[in-house]
Amino acid sequence: MSTTVPGRPVLYRNGSVYSPADPFATAVLVDGARVAWVGSEEAAQSLQDSSMDVVDLDGRLLAPGFVDSHVHLTETALALSTLDLAAAASLHEVLEAVARAARTATGPVLGSGWDESVWPERRAPTAEELDRAAGGREVYLTRIDVHSGVVSSSLARRLDLAGLEGWLGDGRVENLAHDLVRAAALDFGPGRRAELHRLALRHAASQGYVALAEANAEQVAPFDDLVRLTALANHGVGAEGPSPRVLPYRGELAATAGQARAVAERFDTALADLLGRAVDRRESLVGLAGDLCVDGALGSRTAALRAPYADAPGDRGDRYLDAAAVAAHLAATTEAGLQGGFHVIGDAGMDIVLEGFDRAEQLVGERALHSAGHRLEHAEMIDPEGIERLAHHAVTVSVQPGFDAAWGGPGGLYEQRLGADRAAAMNPLASFYRAGVPVALGSDAPVVPLSPWETVRACLHHHDPDQRISARAAFLASTRGAWRAARHPDPMQGQLAPGTPATFAVWDVEALMVQQAEGTGSAWSTDPRARTPLLPALDGASLPVCRQTVLDGVELYRSAGF
Repeated sequence: MSTTVPGRPVLYRNGSVYSPADPFATAVLVDGARVAWVGSEEAAQSLQDSSMDVVDLDGRLLAPGFVDSHVHLTETALALSTLDLAAAASLHEVLEAVARAARTATGPVLGSGWDESVWPERRAPTAEELDRAAGGREVYLTRIDVHSGVVSSSLARRLDLAGLEGWLGDGRVENLAHDLVRAAALDFGPGRRAELHRLALRHAASQGYVALAEANAEQVAPFDDLVRLTALANHGVGAEGPSPRVLPYRGELAATAGQARAVAERFDTALADLLGRAVDRRESLVGLAGDLCVDGALGSRTAALRAPYADAPGDRGDRYLDAAAVAAHLAATTEAGLQGGFHVIGDAGMDIVLEGFDRAEQLVGERALHSAGHRLEHAEMIDPEGIERLAHHAVTVSVQPGFDAAWGGPGGLYEQRLGADRAAAMNPLASFYRAGVPVALGSDAPVVPLSPWETVRACLHHHDPDQRISARAAFLASTRGAWRAARHPDPMQGQLAPGTPATFAVWDVEALMVQQAEGTGSAWSTDPRARTPLLPALDGASLPVCRQTVLDGVELYRSAGF
């Protein structure tokens, strides 16, 4: 790649540009923060002059940058820098990994990503097993869904977990006990917190992400974590260079508009203290949404179900909010001019949310409720009637296709927890589209790694062929759709055409094509005459590799040798 000089226009050419303005474009001119021109190689040849820097794409794809609609960046950084148990195939492998880590650790052994549903033992480690593996050192290992975990006896004693709600007596923790453990594990000073934030943001930029919706809530990370992350990412406080933008959400319940505004004002005041100046509304919270939990997670058996868990008869999960609280929160955020929303996974949890929307409509009116742009996170378990009700209330769903890739299909976690019939209906992606429900895609990192093309591929290979969507639909939901779900003020963000923001990533790709999910789409959509822009072929083992990431004309990441 040619060296570029700040302030000079940059002409990218000799590649493929994903643009609705010209689906066969091979070149794009960036002037400052905006795209100045998109067109063909022949036109680029005549356009090029000495005032421009020129980047030879050498056949690479230049496309709008990805936006992850639901992440936890501090915990993502911890997963990147502590014991990664996602690949562990047995309980024995986890205990061996803990033993190795304990031999070199200087503090508690922290790890994440374990999933007992894929192990032959089908159970979590006990406190006694962790004690033996770690030689008495404190251990905390969070489950892959981050809604439960296991701790050593020494850590349980220090935190006085015995008798606390959510302490299951054998080392497993959930609900209040797990919240206490997480708070202790995330009790960092500002310096360490900034290190973790920088690590997560650098990693995200290297994967082609230009923005990330941080789903903060008290049980996830403290309020100060969200403020400091926003100050670093969006304003450069403590940053080592430009980074992806953070779209800040706070999962905090409000009963009145005054309470909702007070949360936003508290955020503004704390952010202003770090910036040394006043904060305007565009820099504030996007909403009181994200991980404001109506229920928990299926893997931890805390998602609220209409019928008991197939592998735990009598257990229907947990309900943290009722319909009255949901309705009051939606009315409060609507009147305060903020997005509202909830984490909801189980079908009984969705029943609570839908009743809450119905009640909120009676409180504030249909038009006001629609215009607020409320959203739901995950929405994994919902029937056709519920989908129609979401469409009626103009609710956006922020969903994670990687969940289906990890847990869907025969023998997967969904089938273990729910049985085959209920598991078959999980994550109804195509049904959301058919009903007109706006969709944004994300990872819930660290639950699923930050890997945008994995997200797109998961949509193509959904376990239910009727719920598969095209690569183009998934790509748009991961770019333009995610910006819109966060109510970004620039409606052109997330696409490339003359006059749009210069926000994109450059990718090494093996091949480009129009890719429909098997059994979906129409013949015209893959015909060149349809002028459908091309995306990477995702049917092989390898995925595109990010070479450069740019946000509003500012380079966030460049790989070695590009």
